[in-house]
Amino acid sequence: MARILVIDDEPRIYELLHTVLQRKGHEVVLAENGSTGIERFRRERPAVTMLDLELPDVNGLAVLTQVRAIDPLSPVMILTGVGTKAEEQQARALGVTDFFEKEFSLQALGGAMNQVLSHV
Repeated sequence: MARILVIDDEPRIYELLHTVLQRKGHEVVLAENGSTGIERFRRERPAVTMLDLELPDVNGLAVLTQVRAIDPLSPVMILTGVGTKAEEQQARALGVTDFFEKEFSLQALGGAMNQVLSHV
């Protein structure tokens, strides 16, 4: 179906997303930090990127800025455990598709993913 890049340093999150998305037929590419995520975005050109804001090497908003420089229209969904309203506003100003707290429901995430993929 679609290639989805997950940039997140929390094993329980990326393993869950990998399992759920792969079961739905998607190819999942994982990156455990921002630098690797940017490199994989360039190389893989995913249909959707799922991005954490709190990464060990670089802030997720900096990753988002670099993703936008590479492809201004690529769908990006933010997944964060500690996002502030200011970060959400910055992310939305950079054109994120959706912004989820990590205590998200898989049903809500699945619905948002389907909506994004219907436009790709």
